[in-house]
Amino acid sequence: MDSNLHSPERRLIELRMEHADLDALIDGAAAQTPVDELMMRRLKKRRLALRDEIARLERVLDPKEPA
Repeated sequence: MDSNLHSPERRLIELRMEHADLDALIDGAAAQTPVDELMMRRLKKRRLALRDEIARLERVLDPKEPA
């Protein structure tokens, strides 16, 4: 059971949830005036890093080329 807590599949789910949360946060922050540009850059940078990590994990879990 403990191995399920640290599985790549679970990590992928957590990353997708965090990415969705950041999307909502960025959308909400963009609607406010004035917009905190520094915060927006940091949030977008974190969202991009999450997207890269999600893509990396997806390649590991479902490789397209035979190993």
